[in-house]
Amino acid sequence: MTDWSWDYNPSAEYVAGGLPPGVVAEVERLAGELAVLGHDSVRVGRPLDREGGLREFDLLGGRGFISFLPVPRHECVYVCHVTWYG
Repeated sequence: MTDWSWDYNPSAEYVAGGLPPGVVAEVERLAGELAVLGHDSVRVGRPLDREGGLREFDLLGGRGFISFLPVPRHECVYVCHVTWYG
C-alpha cells in the first residue's frame, strides 16, 4: 500500500463533466487502483515501450480510455482526459 493519491487535472468538471455516472465511477475506481500502485503506475498502460509521461489505459472493455499522468514527485496520479465512445 502506498500514500499516493489521485485527482482530476485540471478539474472533475472539465475531465468528467457530461459522462454517464457509471463511466465516472469506473474512472474513479481505476484512478484509485493506479494510486495504490504508487510509483509502479509509471509503467501501466500505453505506451508500452517506455515509462513515465502521459499514459493511457482502456476503459470498460475498450469502449473508451483514460489518459493519466503519474507524478512521483507529487505522489499523485492525475486523470487528465477521458475518451468515451459510448
